Parts: sequence; structure tokens; C-alpha cells
Amino acid sequence: MATPLTADALVNALTAEGLNIVEYGDWRNHNRNTKGAWGPVNGVIVHHTVTSATVDSVALCYDGYTDLPGPICHGVITKDGTVHLVGNGRANHAGSGDADVLAAVIAETALPAPDQNNTDGNTHFYGFECVNLGDGSDPWPEAQLEAVARVSAAICRAHGWHAASVIGHLEWTDQKIDPKGFSMASMRSRVTALLAAAPGGSATRYQPFPGAAFFTAAPRSTIVAAMGGRLIAEGCSAYTDGPGPQWSEADRASYALWQQKLGYTGPDADGWPGAGSWTALQVPYTA
Repeated sequence: MATPLTADALVNALTAEGLNIVEYGDWRNHNRNTKGAWGPVNGVIVHHTVTSATVDSVALCYDGYTDLPGPICHGVITKDGTVHLVGNGRANHAGSGDADVLAAVIAETALPAPDQNNTDGNTHFYGFECVNLGDGSDPWPEAQLEAVARVSAAICRAHGWHAASVIGHLEWTDQKIDPKGFSMASMRSRVTALLAAAPGGSATRYQPFPGAAFFTAAPRSTIVAAMGGRLIAEGCSAYTDGPGPQWSEADRASYALWQQKLGYTGPDADGWPGAGSWTALQVPYTA
């Protein structure tokens, strides 16, 4: 068990693990601390949102709703791997769960099947909601799965925990099925691998997001050519003559395929690069 991380310590831990962070609203002071204890903390619970749109999902997790006021997690992990921080302190995410599961998490031993709901998980767990419909068909992009693992590893590293301290909501209570679409055993394997290495992952230098206005101005730049090369490598090509330095409709169409690959739909997959999808693309740095 441990004292919860401060807002600054959480941001530093996540950033050091190589994650793209968005600080949403007044998240640093947004919590349910007046309704119960926050800490000691013992682990991380992974959830899915049963939603699809990024903006709406983040807002919902920040505000909550009538029967479940926000924040309803500490962070929202979107399809492109961006982590939107929405709460700092007690959050309405875990609800009641099994005391035997909590004991196993504390001891970092094999989890029993949950069959009772007698312990307040909102006191003991960080919670991260992942944007996914939770129907078993909605894809989990690699960028999102990697972000879930890195978030979990960052918090484990900060507290000196191992991957056994990371569980799914369905492992906390028999009343939930999330996350659906990947196994928590596979996620803990990812976390174990990350914890065995230095924080931050690849030392490759990537091109920072140049801003939305950069692309709408139809630039001629080596950044555009480098982007096109990465899109082709990801199997997201609408090019006929290959990418070049001049921004074109072929670049936009190819980028739209990339957004769709990440799970975006509708206006979120219009081909205009955004910060999250750009970070996930990992465009090599050009001088």
C-alpha cells in the first residue's frame, strides 16, 4: 500500500514513461474526497467506457452523470494512446469489490475469482477508462494497448509495485465485464516487460506535432514527406505517385485511413492531423 501520487508526481511519472498527456479542465482539484477515503492506494484498475467519441468520452468521465458524479476515473486513454487526465483523488470508478481480491493485489499473488462486494475500491485503486464500446468487436489499436500498459507501468514504477498490482474491473467484481477485447494476463505481460526496461521506451526522436494550422496551409515541407512514409509503412496509403513534400489531398486521404485504423470515425477521421493521432504515428524527426 502507498500514499497516492500528487498531481505533479503523476504527470511526471506518465511523461517519463513516454506517454502523451492532456490535462483536462481543473483535473488537479477534481475529486470525490468529501465522500470517502482516498488511499492508501494498492493498484490500478483498467476499464472500458462503452463509448466511442473522444471528446464526449473525456467530458463524460470528467463530469459523470446524475447517478454517478464525476470524476469517474483518473484518466481516459483514447484510441490513439493519448491519456486525458480528468481527476486527482477519489474517483467513482471501481465501486464495491472483493476483499480477497484486494488482499491478493496487496500481496501481488494470484487473483481469486471475485464473488463478494464488500470493499470500497474507490479508496484503493487508480482507475483508467479506455475508449471502447466494450462489445468485443470494437478494435483495440496497438497505440491504445501500449498506452494502457505504459500508464500501468508508470504508476507501478512510481510506487515500487509489479504488474500483479494491475487488474481489470472484471477481476475486482463479478458485476462487471470490462475491459472486453483483450486479456488482463496479456496486459500484465506487457507491463512486466516495460518494468524490466528503463522508463520511456524508444530513444528515437520523433517530429513534434506542428499544429493543425500547419496542414491547412498546404505546406511544402520535409515533415509532410516523412509523414507520408510512415503512413505507407502503416498500410494507410491513398497515394498514386508516392508521398512528397507538398501537402495534397492524397496526404489527407492517407491520413484519414490512419485515423480510421486508430478507431476514429466521422469528423474525427477527416484526414486533418491532430495531436493524438500524430503522436501515435511516430513521424521521424526532420531538421
